[in-house]
Amino acid sequence: MINAIFEYRFLQNAMLAGIVASIVCGIIGVIIVEKKLVMMSGGIAHTSYAGVGLGYFLGFEPIIGAFIFSVLAATGIYYLKKKAQARPDVSIGLFWSLGMALGIIFIALTPGYPPDLNSYLFGNILSVTRTDLYMTGGLAAFVVLAVSLFYNHWKAYLFDDEFAGVLGIKTSFLGYLLYILTAMTVVALIKVVGIILVLALLLAPSAISGLFCEKLFSRMICSIIFGIIFCIGGLWFSYAANISSGASIVIISVLCCAAAYAVRNLTVFRRKKEAKNEQLKPERS
Repeated sequence: MINAIFEYRFLQNAMLAGIVASIVCGIIGVIIVEKKLVMMSGGIAHTSYAGVGLGYFLGFEPIIGAFIFSVLAATGIYYLKKKAQARPDVSIGLFWSLGMALGIIFIALTPGYPPDLNSYLFGNILSVTRTDLYMTGGLAAFVVLAVSLFYNHWKAYLFDDEFAGVLGIKTSFLGYLLYILTAMTVVALIKVVGIILVLALLLAPSAISGLFCEKLFSRMICSIIFGIIFCIGGLWFSYAANISSGASIVIISVLCCAAAYAVRNLTVFRRKKEAKNEQLKPERS
């Protein structure tokens, strides 16, 4: 595959897309895991399906429609949570269902043969074009810039949002911004792993980095590295086995995450056993 990368443009695009997606995913994924917003990101991802369907129905780029609906869903969920005091799980479920239903209707109303939606639902990193790269790169740059500019505010917000408000930090602004950044991250990952599988790449690298790193910055860096490893490994496996690239990336991510937790639990068990043996030594003597 190494020789093929230098020979084929589509493999070069796929590699770059995986790296860029891993950067934005590693940064936002850590924040999502820390704030327990996993289901929220899933709701935004599935709501974006309505934008994909609208894009096919009206004849414009589906990924633009996905971006519009993702941002609308993100702001809507946060507004209902803060202003209407609605339960987050209820509002997420409603947007989740509404997005999928609208997407199905728009696709059904699209004239001609029904479009192939596999690349949007399950991802196809090998089909990424230069235009997709520019769009993903732009989204990633905005996410990195937003997190970098308010990095100290993010740390306080993640520690305790009420405490951050006492310090004079505008928590409502950070909340809206976080939800919008999550929406942008979802759009950046659609072509890589798809709407259905986006949660795995958001969570697995962040979860593994949380096992080895305590500081926020270190967790983000480790999450980015793990994401790149998973994307490149999944890309190589899909290219060699001629199977879905998005599914390959997700499978490798989940297996590595499960292995990391197994190793951590085994290590903790051994330490407890050793500590127990140390306590028993004086009694035996």
